[in-house]
Amino acid sequence: MTGVSSALSTKAHFVFPNRDNVEWSEEQEASARNKVQENSRQFVPQDKQDEYELNANEYWNDFYKIHENGFFKDRHWLFTEFPELAPNQNLSQPEASAYKNGSIRKPRNTRLGSCENGLCSLETKTQEHHQFDLMKDSHTIISRLDPDGEAILKRSDGDFPGSSATCRILEVGCGAGNTVFPILQTNNDPGLFVYCCDFSNTAVDLVQTNAEYDSSRCFAFVHDLCKDQSPYPMPEESLDIIILIFVLSAILPEKMQCVINRLSRLLKPGGMILLRDYGRYDLAQLRFKKGRCLSDNFYVRGDGTRVYFFTQDELGALFTTAGLEKVQNLVDRRLQVNRGKQVTMHRVWIQCKYRKPFPAGHKENGHVH
Repeated sequence: MTGVSSALSTKAHFVFPNRDNVEWSEEQEASARNKVQENSRQFVPQDKQDEYELNANEYWNDFYKIHENGFFKDRHWLFTEFPELAPNQNLSQPEASAYKNGSIRKPRNTRLGSCENGLCSLETKTQEHHQFDLMKDSHTIISRLDPDGEAILKRSDGDFPGSSATCRILEVGCGAGNTVFPILQTNNDPGLFVYCCDFSNTAVDLVQTNAEYDSSRCFAFVHDLCKDQSPYPMPEESLDIIILIFVLSAILPEKMQCVINRLSRLLKPGGMILLRDYGRYDLAQLRFKKGRCLSDNFYVRGDGTRVYFFTQDELGALFTTAGLEKVQNLVDRRLQVNRGKQVTMHRVWIQCKYRKPFPAGHKENGHVH
């Protein structure tokens, strides 16, 4: 099989199962490389590129207005690939779960907004900004929204949402909550607090209006990763885990290093960034037509959203330059089968885990760093 996407003529011949860790032949790699060279020959004019950058939040707002929570649903792999997100998870997801002190936590709402295998439904509510309402159960004060609709936060380092938590997780680019809500449902640690942010006002609205949204365990806010002055609601060195799932690829490549540098400062020593994103020669890259390429391996979709396709070395350089240490950096090549359309799809993703080192002389579990 030389092509990256192959349509078969009869169901009788369509017997390939979904497969992980698929090895590519030299012929297949060469075919993919040629496709990328072909669709990269013509770049989008610079004035149009500037427009895509300037109006990026509008394109993502439109995306979530159209799709709501009906996109990026399939995250059943989340706790398998990133067990750090729920180290004491109970896969059976009982109706009520016990806290460490023996008390019982019942589900917050079972009529709407429930999550199964990462699929979260929305509670029917009027769509409006809740940047003020969500603060009622926290100590941070939002004084106003900036012209882009982003919350302007005021806090002191000792008094912020989740300040009493013993485990803090931040998801950057949370979308409609298809990662955040499974974490809240699966990780029953009473000391857990989850932050989630997105560039899109519409996406944050979808999270805040979900029936599973609980401001005693979660804080959702609008945030522009690429704005150096855009505030976070938590102080530096306060987070245990930062999650980036198909998010970094949407950022202008020349801004990626500053984003990772700033996120790394939010990690506690020993804290980790967990990333999953598009890899070089993924099916999505090969499907782009001429005229959609912005720069090498960076493209714009028909809806105006953008995507970059990484190599392991590129991501490794971003994280190590930010002072983080590699725990994992792997290519995940998958053969997926759409039996209905009788099509095979070769997907390429990269998965990374990078840890913030402890200072020299620090003792952890009896070992000196």
